[in-house]
Amino acid sequence: MLSWSLTFLVLAIIAGVFGFTGIAGASAEIAKILFFIFLVLLIVSAVSRAVRGKSP
Repeated sequence: MLSWSLTFLVLAIIAGVFGFTGIAGASAEIAKILFFIFLVLLIVSAVSRAVRGKSP
């Protein structure tokens, strides 16, 4: 998930450099959404491991 976020971020940067502002904006939004989904899943995973008693 994090790799997809980084891929869309790089795509947004490259599109922005070449002047494709629509593609750059869309890619940046997708990258942000994927990054926040990754963070939520990371937190849920850490909490579930802590509740089970396993160390992170």
